[in-house]
Formats: sequence, C-alpha cells, structure tokens
Amino acid sequence: MKSIIKLLSASAFVLVLNSCGGVPEEKTAVAGEEKVFAVEEVLEMVAKENDVTRTLYTKAIVGGGKKQGMKFDEDWRKDDVEAGPLPALFLRGVATSIRKSPVPLGLYLGSDFPVNAANKFEGKQAELFTQIKEDQKPQFFYDEDQKLHTAMFADLASAGACVSCHNDHPQTSKTDWKLGDVMGATTWQYPKDSLTYKETVAVLNSYAKGTVDIYMEYLDEIEAFKESEKPEIGDKWPAEGNYLPTPEVFLDSVRKLSSYETMKHLVAAN
Repeated sequence: MKSIIKLLSASAFVLVLNSCGGVPEEKTAVAGEEKVFAVEEVLEMVAKENDVTRTLYTKAIVGGGKKQGMKFDEDWRKDDVEAGPLPALFLRGVATSIRKSPVPLGLYLGSDFPVNAANKFEGKQAELFTQIKEDQKPQFFYDEDQKLHTAMFADLASAGACVSCHNDHPQTSKTDWKLGDVMGATTWQYPKDSLTYKETVAVLNSYAKGTVDIYMEYLDEIEAFKESEKPEIGDKWPAEGNYLPTPEVFLDSVRKLSSYETMKHLVAAN
C-alpha cells in the first residue's frame, strides 16, 4: 500500500483531468497566453469539484463507514485515536495541502455557529452569509484588507453524519441542525481577477492533489491501527462491508461525478 500511495502522491492529482480526455500539453502554452477565465468562473469550477468530493466522502466513506463500525474523530491524528477525519477535517486537510503548493489558492470553511469559534464569520463575510442562508446562491467580493478575490458557497448538511456530529459536539453553540440546513460557507480566495488556461488547470490540480493527500493520510493511519479492525483497501466501498476504496478508486468516482462540467469549461476555452 505504501508504494502505491507514494506513487499517487506524485501523479494521481492529474488523474481527475487527464483521465477524461486530458489537457493537451502541446496546446497549453498557446492557450495559456490567449485564453483567460474570470476568477469567479474558476472558483465556481473548483467549488463544484469540492462539492462532489466532500459529498462522496461524507456519505460513502463516513456515513457508510460508520455503519460498518469505522470511527471518525476530530482527534484522528493522535497516536491513541484509531479513526479517520470528519468531513470538515477532510476539507481542512485539502486546504493545508493547497497552502503548501505554489498555487495561491485559499480555502477555508466558516459559519455563524461554528464548532471552533475561530471559524465564525465576521464583517463582510458575516453579512454575505446571511444572504447565502436565504437563497443558497454564491457570493463574490473583493477583500480589500487581504487584496484577494473571494467567493463563498453554501455548505449544506448533506448527510446524517454532519447533523449528528455538530448537534452532539461538546463545543457546539447550536444543537438543532437538520438535514439540508446551510451549516456554513466554503470560502475560496485568489489574488488575480482572471486566470490563464494554464493557471486554471493548476488551480484544479492543486485541489485534486489535496484530496489525494488527505485521503492517503487517512489510509496511512489505518495501517498503524493496533486495536481496531482494519478495513480491506481495494475496489469496494463501505456499503459492501468492511472495505475502503483505494485512492485510485476514490478519485475515479469523483472524476465520473464531477469532471464533465469542469472539462466542458476547459475544452470550450481550448
């Protein structure tokens, strides 16, 4: 498994784009000079990729895994905790990977009732989040303080695992969350108002690599389990038993669910 994971850390993040037709290398340089996307369009693209990935992880991995006895915990990285990351921590892991990359893409999750008080929206974002809760439409603005173009997208309680975790958390400030509620907003930031074709692909790849990084970290944690039963890693999902998909299988499912719309944008500009 470790040899597979090391290989994926270098290459799997391009699978999401290349496996459904690919980005023509011979055209990228030319397209990169001639074609640009508005930053709002790019942030919407990556936000849609994130919606699919997080929903798949939340429902198929966390929700399905819990039914098989798998555990997920906010302290999952501790040596004495044998568990995987909760959905919000999965997103945080993606954000950490992106932050370490050369791509200047920012990602974080906020709310008006966060479990962690540091994630509470303030100022302009708090104002826009009020509107998001009403109509669930994205909000875009330029953050003058940080000099960053910012996009906020509704983060919904899409699975029972989200609702129960937030309602029962000892630090929660709200205990009546329901399925479908707008629990927060996923916020993306980028310094430029438009991106070239090449920069757009870099943004999408940085996100995809982030999902690979955090998922592989989870599988590494499983390898170190001493007390808990280890799920079998392969081509099966928790819905079929005590199984977890390999990174390749997980990403292939993400690709099938999300890449059509993304590639439609990229091909139209190529």
